[in-house]
Amino acid sequence: MKITIVSVGKMKEKYFVDAIDEYTKRLSKYCKLNFIEVKDEKTKENASSVEEDIIKETEGKRILDKISDSSKVIALAIEGKKFSSEELAKEIETLRVSGVSDLTFVIGGSLGLHKSVLDRADMLLSFSDMTFPHQLMRVILLEQIYRTFRIINNEPYHK
Repeated sequence: MKITIVSVGKMKEKYFVDAIDEYTKRLSKYCKLNFIEVKDEKTKENASSVEEDIIKETEGKRILDKISDSSKVIALAIEGKKFSSEELAKEIETLRVSGVSDLTFVIGGSLGLHKSVLDRADMLLSFSDMTFPHQLMRVILLEQIYRTFRIINNEPYHK
């Protein structure tokens, strides 16, 4: 299975980059990973809701330009469905068994995802009602993808 992670903004902190490298190495035996970073827009302090929507729309266009028409898309959104690790593994395995070979996860910027990206998604996934920095979210997502493949393959993982 090919998994692409499209995210807004560049990874800056070395400790996040190191964690991503570690999970990328671990996942190499289960799937082919592809990372795509799109440019983030600067948000001025006290931006109006209209200005914020323009920023999300601009970032959204960049995201949509990077998503293959044939890819199944899972967008990370606070309003998405919450899964346990086992439930997420079941969802991914169901997709895989049904012939999905190209899966794209989308992580928005600091303002979240534009409606156009949410509409393109086949599923909205929430990890929590809390808000996480989008750079940290990449690490959390990779850990859960790794855990998913360990569960699917009946391999031990830390509970």
